[in-house]
Amino acid sequence: MQIGIAAHSGDVPEKLIKETQKLLELIKKHCEDPVLLLGGYWGLMKTVVDQASKLNLTALLLLPIENENVKVPKGVYLIKTGEEYRARSVPLVRSSDFLIALGGSAGTMIEALMGYAMGKEVFVLKGNGMPSDKLENLGEFPDQRKNGRLRFYDSVEELVNDLCNSTASKGISEIG
Repeated sequence: MQIGIAAHSGDVPEKLIKETQKLLELIKKHCEDPVLLLGGYWGLMKTVVDQASKLNLTALLLLPIENENVKVPKGVYLIKTGEEYRARSVPLVRSSDFLIALGGSAGTMIEALMGYAMGKEVFVLKGNGMPSDKLENLGEFPDQRKNGRLRFYDSVEELVNDLCNSTASKGISEIG
């Protein structure tokens, strides 16, 4: 199960950091063989990677060319994509079985919509005060193609329950 994580690259509210830590503990406990894919090691992405390392979860970073030389905890895998920030999102999302949008700005929203367009289920944690909360205004299917699905959650418990029990996590698509 390869789980892409779209997350803010700047300062993050403490509440969202705590929710992220709880989310990863639940993923560790309830999801089968999770591998986390992220686009960097700063902001909320750093929190995800550090917590994943503490929990012995596998984390793989697809780094942009502008920020390739980062020091990460032992056991974290790095891929230097040679691509700029937005372009590195393509292999990140494409390589994910599905995506979690934890909260962020334009980059998080781009990755969530890219996931939808690529036929992925995107699990969006809402109500965190970040610009990505606006994704909910687009609804479950942002356009007529219904390639993927945006799923919205008020709690990490609900999100992880659906993520780990989703037919997507078993390799079966619910969406035509």
